[in-house]
Amino acid sequence: MTQVSFGYWRERLWPLHKYEMKKILPLILMKFFVSLVYAILTCMKDTLIVTAQGSGAEVIPVLKGWVVLPVAIIATIVYAKLSNVFKRSTLFYVTLSAFIVVFLLYGFVLYPNQEILTPTKSSLFLLNKFGAQFSHWVSIYRHWIQSLFFVTAELWATLSIFLLFWGCANQVTSVGEAKRTYTIMIAAGDLATFISGPLVLYYTRKFAHIDFLFTMQWMIGYVILGTLIMMGLHYYLDRLVRTDKRFELPKKLKEQSGKTKLSLTASIKHILSSKYMLSIACMVIAYSLCINLVEVNWKAHLKMLYPNASDYQAFVSMTTMTIGIVAFFTVLFIGGGMIRFLGWRFSAQASPIIIGVTGVLFLTVVLISKLFPQSLGSLFGTKALTYLVFFGAFQNISSKVAKYSFFDPTKEIAFIPLDHESKIKGKAAIDVIGSRFGKSGSSWIQVGLIDLLGTGSVISITPVILPIVVIAVIAWMYSVKYVGKKFSEQEVDSKI
Repeated sequence: MTQVSFGYWRERLWPLHKYEMKKILPLILMKFFVSLVYAILTCMKDTLIVTAQGSGAEVIPVLKGWVVLPVAIIATIVYAKLSNVFKRSTLFYVTLSAFIVVFLLYGFVLYPNQEILTPTKSSLFLLNKFGAQFSHWVSIYRHWIQSLFFVTAELWATLSIFLLFWGCANQVTSVGEAKRTYTIMIAAGDLATFISGPLVLYYTRKFAHIDFLFTMQWMIGYVILGTLIMMGLHYYLDRLVRTDKRFELPKKLKEQSGKTKLSLTASIKHILSSKYMLSIACMVIAYSLCINLVEVNWKAHLKMLYPNASDYQAFVSMTTMTIGIVAFFTVLFIGGGMIRFLGWRFSAQASPIIIGVTGVLFLTVVLISKLFPQSLGSLFGTKALTYLVFFGAFQNISSKVAKYSFFDPTKEIAFIPLDHESKIKGKAAIDVIGSRFGKSGSSWIQVGLIDLLGTGSVISITPVILPIVVIAVIAWMYSVKYVGKKFSEQEVDSKI
């Protein structure tokens, strides 16, 4: 089919051919709804567990390191096993249906009856026995209902976004199409993130004087609706690609609807034997490590400033809204153009630079505030904590914008030239286990240091966290350099 050239602004904002709309628009809408669900879950999960009685930000690394990781590994094994039995499309519907069941159970059975189901007496016994320095461990048991929601929300990101959505997009999109369209899909996700902020904030304020339960149930309703719309869009897209020859891909990239052959163990061995895939894994692990080490520290300060659930939720919602709107314009006007005109490697290096610089600066300010509290006190007075929280919010916004604008599209494009097995199970191992290993690794570091020092505070371990972030960023940049070199070679060889 004859390709037409784009005008200046269309080349940068909407570089799609008319015939591609039927395939790309469903993907854009699917990315919007999967991100909307994730943004709502993200706003809710931290608020519920951090502001619970006797809990705090220190609970997050315990959950990510000792609960989410084992569950993610089990989920990945199940996903890999099912991929040997079901087609990719069937696996898509089964996975999302499982999420719907858990969300319904949580929002309308468990959370409304949490006073009856919470093991308060046994939790107090454990707290008295082991001491306040281990309260972050006891809180997981005491608030097991909130912990369940936290784990489910974390799994949504790795399973629904990375495996289901991007797995679908990578299967039906060539490298050339991806360079033109992936940033648009991510921009749709950023728009959803922006919308989720006011949405959550509206219901938080509406029911603030009544009960947080109503806010929770309305949000669960939106989550389930978004999930059902995703399933409908996937059904339409699956039929379109199978029946319309205009969307037939080069032979190497044709969707293979049959079963895969490699086991998950073999897939992990394949990753370890491939420096290209191992480098992608290193990028994913380094990102998760850096973002989690810095973010938990910021949330600890946020809890100090806003101990009330509604106030905490409102601030998180505003931060989420800001991330969405900034990332939306950054993706459209900067991210897409950088990938197409400056290349994959240049764009991929932006993430470690932005996240590394802002993260190190924030941790340095935190360290100064703890070692020399009088210096910040004399500079900002009683509002020192407020300024620190807002600076941490700026760091969090910058990091998430870098992720959505540069990290996500470059990482996903790097998978496209790979064979079918690597796309399905290699990607599953990298995105689920690799991502979780990065988050859990940071959590193990935080929890281990907190328990070792016996302070019960994540803020106290800042002097050790700072150099770890620097080392992770350096390894990340080296991995980007290697993947960029090999990606260019594979792209030329495969001519896709």
